[in-house]
Amino acid sequence: MLVFATGVLAQTDSTGDYIIDTGDVVRIVIDGNDTIFAYDFEEVVIKDFSTPEGRKAYKVLVYNVRKTLPYAKLAAFRLQMMEDNLQLLSTERERNQYIKETEKAIKEEFMSSLKQFSRNQGYLLLKLIHRETGKTTFEILKHYRGSAETFYWSAFAKFYDASLKVEYDPILDYQIEMIIDHYHLE
Repeated sequence: MLVFATGVLAQTDSTGDYIIDTGDVVRIVIDGNDTIFAYDFEEVVIKDFSTPEGRKAYKVLVYNVRKTLPYAKLAAFRLQMMEDNLQLLSTERERNQYIKETEKAIKEEFMSSLKQFSRNQGYLLLKLIHRETGKTTFEILKHYRGSAETFYWSAFAKFYDASLKVEYDPILDYQIEMIIDHYHLE
């Protein structure tokens, strides 16, 4: 143990005890004459798959996240690219024309595949767009297309029991975050 701890720093805390930090998952705490090994592990979440329905629901969520996350990332990229290009345009008319052309190009490219999404996948896509951009879909639409068109699309989403104002919360949506981390989707 002495050889193991030779290259590490020791520090004393307020009680006069020594803490040897190895930089790995093991810390050695010397409390008076006692030596205590403290192990630091990554957070582990144990999922209960005691029912086939729970297992199936999780597999469906994994499938949906893996299917929709690339679209959310692409939406964030396109939004950032559009913002950068809008900064280069000088007149309001040029900006509006650029926004309409970009919207038309995006519709032509993605509308056929997005129409095949289920309701759950569409709802998840709205959440993931908020995760990637920091803005809800409602805010993005209102900024680029105005209040009237945003109201129309919001009513359309309500028809499918969805909301354009849905937000991604890493605490409540911890399963989504775990799936993204586990499958290295970032």
